[in-house]
Amino acid sequence: MKQIRYTPAIPLLICLLAFRGTLPAAPEPSVSLEKRPTTPTLSINLNAPTKPIGPLFSGLMTEEINHSYDGGLYAELIRNRAFLDHPQKSEGWSLIVPSGADAVMEITDRVPLTDKLPRSLEVRIASASDAAPVQIANSGFWGIPVNPDTTYKVSFYAKGNNPWEGKPGGAAPFYRAPLVVSIQSLDGKQVHASATTPALTGEWKKIELTLKTGKDVVPSKDNRFVISAEAPGTVHLSLVSLFPPTYKNRPNGNRTDLMEKLAALRPGFLRFPGGNFLEGNNLSDRYDWKQTRGPLEFRPGHNGCWNYRSSDGLGLLEFMEWCEDLGMEPVLAVYAGYSLRGQHLPPGPLLEPFVQDALDEIEYLTGDPLSTHWGALRAKDGHPEPFPLQYVEIGNEDWFDHSKSYDGRYTQFHDAIKARYPRLKLIATTRVTSRQPDVTDEHFYQPTDWFVKEFGHYDRTPRNGPKILVGEWAATDIPTGGKEREKRTHPTPTLREALGDSSWMCAMERNADLVIMQCYAPLLCNENPGALQWKPDLIGYDVLSSYGSPSWHAQQLFNSHRGDEVLQVNASGIDAAAPLPFSVTRDKAKGLIHVKIVNTGTSERMVRVDLGPDTRVERDAELTILSSQDPAQCNSLEHPDAVIPVTESLSDASPDYSLTLKPNSLTILTLRLK
Repeated sequence: MKQIRYTPAIPLLICLLAFRGTLPAAPEPSVSLEKRPTTPTLSINLNAPTKPIGPLFSGLMTEEINHSYDGGLYAELIRNRAFLDHPQKSEGWSLIVPSGADAVMEITDRVPLTDKLPRSLEVRIASASDAAPVQIANSGFWGIPVNPDTTYKVSFYAKGNNPWEGKPGGAAPFYRAPLVVSIQSLDGKQVHASATTPALTGEWKKIELTLKTGKDVVPSKDNRFVISAEAPGTVHLSLVSLFPPTYKNRPNGNRTDLMEKLAALRPGFLRFPGGNFLEGNNLSDRYDWKQTRGPLEFRPGHNGCWNYRSSDGLGLLEFMEWCEDLGMEPVLAVYAGYSLRGQHLPPGPLLEPFVQDALDEIEYLTGDPLSTHWGALRAKDGHPEPFPLQYVEIGNEDWFDHSKSYDGRYTQFHDAIKARYPRLKLIATTRVTSRQPDVTDEHFYQPTDWFVKEFGHYDRTPRNGPKILVGEWAATDIPTGGKEREKRTHPTPTLREALGDSSWMCAMERNADLVIMQCYAPLLCNENPGALQWKPDLIGYDVLSSYGSPSWHAQQLFNSHRGDEVLQVNASGIDAAAPLPFSVTRDKAKGLIHVKIVNTGTSERMVRVDLGPDTRVERDAELTILSSQDPAQCNSLEHPDAVIPVTESLSDASPDYSLTLKPNSLTILTLRLK
C-alpha cells in the first residue's frame, strides 16, 4: 500500500488498464438488468450450474502500518524494548529522579547484549535509597493497560558492573542490589503490581518475573512500567519486555481482543508479511525473514516504511503460528528485488541471491526437519512439523517499478520455484507476459459510488487468464493520500463506506470462480496521535480496548452467510440509476440460501425474491440488517456499537418473498430449503 497510488477519482478506464491491462472483448454479463417490471425481482435458479466458493475465498492482509504489529496485534507492551528505535534518543523511556537522589541515563553501544542488539540503557546512579529510589520508566505504546486480576510476564537483561569513569565525580560503584519492577499510574501514586528481582551481578543475567494485579483494580490505560533502583551504582538494561495474557497463551504471542475480532471474520488465509512492509523503502529495509527467526536476543529489527522501526518480534514463525491459531492458510509474499524508493535489482546474477532466499524461506516453512537444512532450523526454532503452503506471491505492487523489470524478475523467481516446488501456485503482482502466473493480485481503493457502479466488474472479466487475488481493497469516500486525508475525522469506515465494501464483496462473491481470494486493507489501526498513517482501517484500538467498524460487521456477516456455491440469478426491474448490488449463495450441506442485497439509497426499496414455483422452504427464516439513519455514522472506542447488525426471526417465509430494504442498509435473508 502506498500513498502515491490511492486516488479515488481515477477514471474507470485507467483503473482497468492499471490492474488488468487492456481487456479483450468481454462476455455478456451473467446478470440481466431489465427496465420492467418496476419492482426489482431476483429470480433464483436453483437447478442451473453454480460457481464454487473455495475455503480460501475470504482472508486477511496486514502490514506494519498504523502500529498494526508493534503497539497493536503483537502483544508486547514495552516501546523501544531494545533501545534501537532512535540512534540517540531513548524513545519511550524516561528517568525519574526524586529529591535526595542523583542519576543520569543514556543509550550506549559500549555494553552490547548481543551483536544483533548492540545498544543498552546505561543508568549511572550517584545516590539513591529506599526512600528516594531512581526510577526508569517506559510509557508503552501510548500507555500501559491495566486490568483487574491479570498476570503480566516481565523479562529483561540486567548487569551492574560497568562503573562510570572519566566523568566529574569519578566512578560510580558497582551495582549489586536488587531492582523493583512495577506497573503504576502515571503520577506514581498507585502501584497496581510489583515484584523484586535478585541482586544484580557483573554479568548479563536474564530476569523473569510476574506481576499480578488485584481484583479491585479499575481498568485503565494511563499507566507506566517502572524499574526502580534503591542504591548507587551503574545499571545496564537490555531487551525489556512486558506481556499481558496472549491469545491461546502463546509465548511471544498476540493480543487477545484483536485476535478474537479477526477470528470472528472466519478468515481462510493470511497474506503476509503484507504490502510495503515486504519491500521496505530501500533494499536494506526489506522484510528479511532470516533476521526475524530465533530467540528475540538475535532479532535486530529493521526500519519500517511508515516512519517507525519494527522490532520483528512478530517474525516469520509467529506469522505461521498466527495462521495455526485462526485455522488459516498462509499466502506467503517473497521479496522480489524492488523497494519503494525505486531501488531494484535487474534479472540475472544480482537477483539470484534473493531468488535463493525465497527458496530457503519456502524450505524453512515446508521442509522435512530431518532431511533439509532449513526444515531442521525450523524444528530448532520450536516447530518440527512442516507448515502447509499453497500460494507464493512474487513481490508487491510491482506496477510501480518504472524500470519495467518485473516481467524478467518474475520469470526468474517463477522458474526457480516451479523447478523445486512444482505444486506451488505463484501470484504475480502486475501483468507479465513471459510466464503465465497461476494468480494475479489486484488492488482497489475507490469511493463507495465506484464500487456500487462496478458491481458487474468481474462479470465482464474473461475466464481464460489467471485466477485473481484481490489482495487489497477498501471503499474510501475521502481520498487516502495528501491533504484531503486530513479532512477525515475518524480512522475507520463510515456506514456508507461499509455499504461500498458490501457492494464490492457482492461483486467478488458472485464471481468466486474467478476471484478465488480477497482481503480488505488496512486491517488494523492504533488510534493514538502519532500512530496513524492511513485511513480508513477495519478495526480500531488503543492500548486498552478495540472495536469493529461497520465494515468489520459487514465482512463478518458476509463470511458467516456464504456457503459453498454461487447461484445463478436473473435480476429484473432494477433501474441502472439506482442499483441494488446483490449476491445469492447456497450452503449445500445445511440447505441454506443466503440472499445479500445492498441499498445505498436514502429511501426504502422493495425487492422480490423468487425461488421458483417448485421450490419448498421452511416458514422460519432469518433476516439480518446492518443500517443507520445516518450513512456517515461510525463506530468508535467511546461508542463501539453505534452501528451493529440486527437479526430477527421470520415465520412467514415462502419461495416467493418480498423484502422491504431499509435506507442505507445491507440486508441478508437466509432461507432454509425443505
